[in-house]
Amino acid sequence: MPVTVETLDKLERRITLTLPADTIQREVQARLRKLARTVKAAGFRPGKVPMSVVSQRYGYSVHYEVMNDKVGQAFADAATEAKLRVAGAPRIAEKEGAGEGVLAFDATFEVYPEVRIGDLAAAEIERASTEVTEAAIDRTLEILRKQRRSFALRAQAEAATEGDRVTIDFEGKIDGVPFDGGKAEGFQFIIGEGQMLPAFEDAVRGMKAGESKTFPLQFPADYQGKDVAGKEADFLVTLKKIEAQHLPDVDEALAKALGIKDGTVDALRADIKRNLEREVKFRVLARNKAAAMDALVKIAELDVPAALVNGEAERMVEAARADLKQRGVKDADKAPIPADVFKDQAERRVRLGLVVAELVRANGLQAKPDQLQAHIEEMAQSYEKPSEVVRWYLGDRQRMAEVEAVVVENNVTNFVLGKARVSDKSLPFDELMAS
Repeated sequence: MPVTVETLDKLERRITLTLPADTIQREVQARLRKLARTVKAAGFRPGKVPMSVVSQRYGYSVHYEVMNDKVGQAFADAATEAKLRVAGAPRIAEKEGAGEGVLAFDATFEVYPEVRIGDLAAAEIERASTEVTEAAIDRTLEILRKQRRSFALRAQAEAATEGDRVTIDFEGKIDGVPFDGGKAEGFQFIIGEGQMLPAFEDAVRGMKAGESKTFPLQFPADYQGKDVAGKEADFLVTLKKIEAQHLPDVDEALAKALGIKDGTVDALRADIKRNLEREVKFRVLARNKAAAMDALVKIAELDVPAALVNGEAERMVEAARADLKQRGVKDADKAPIPADVFKDQAERRVRLGLVVAELVRANGLQAKPDQLQAHIEEMAQSYEKPSEVVRWYLGDRQRMAEVEAVVVENNVTNFVLGKARVSDKSLPFDELMAS
């Protein structure tokens, strides 16, 4: 008898499943007999427990297990026969009045939608590009110098100035009352690097070792410490020690310390440029990929299965809990994070995934073996031993699946950019790196 599929809504369907009651019962009895061979019960030898005892103790759970298996298989068979692409798990409910010797169930579920992708030639996309300038190399060199800086104690008569590392004791009060986080001893920070509020740095700048002073400080309204945000405090600060920083010269010694074999400054700058160009390439690709995906979603028409959205939202909840656990939050796996928080984001992910899958299928954009190899080798270049990194990826199916997903996304991006109306925009290096 052919499967009858009832349409309830855009994507929602329902089919009725029927199972002979005696088939269920025979399977239950067969599993109980198998269980009786190993089950243990007080007063009986193993394998000699009467079936009546086994049935009384395990009958309900075995019957439940058999029903799940048989109904699940019946649903899978019916969906295959009707050529249905089922999205998510079905909701199964027993149906009354099926007739003698027959069990009936209604299976309600969603199907995957038809994805209609509009005219990509009408899509407008801004494609970014960024050049690694000499100024960008200079700024990176300054960062590398700061990472290797040293500090020397200033003379007693010298005042604290920009770039100095100071050691202080301080205590803050609001309306004469101390507050949490407002007191410290032996606290260090570097003037001019934004570790402290500007008013605090201004107060310390110009002080000498051994000096104390009191000054008012207005906390910003958006200050992260909500108890003091927007309030004015009075701080007493005592400067204990001032250390002047020394940055290493940009010379052969620095180049060698940074792993440049021939030790020349030109080779160091060339190495920095290669690394920056690699980083710029990935960031530009990520930005352009996001622009292409946004354009793709806008021109696509489809109904999104709620079951897939709910499943994705639940995965995002679990990911959030895992992140909290990694940060050391107690009982993070039980954190009350409502799935609704992620509903919009989950809906977009599912929508984009369905659209991308259709575009890949319709245009043959699957990842090719040579693309996978090239992508892995490119990623490996930023490591000390690239060949070992390549082997690490090639030796694990899960890691290769992740690489394949990235390559497919790149193929989709290039396809969309090749069809859409693209305007090129040159982004300053600093803007790209800050985004």
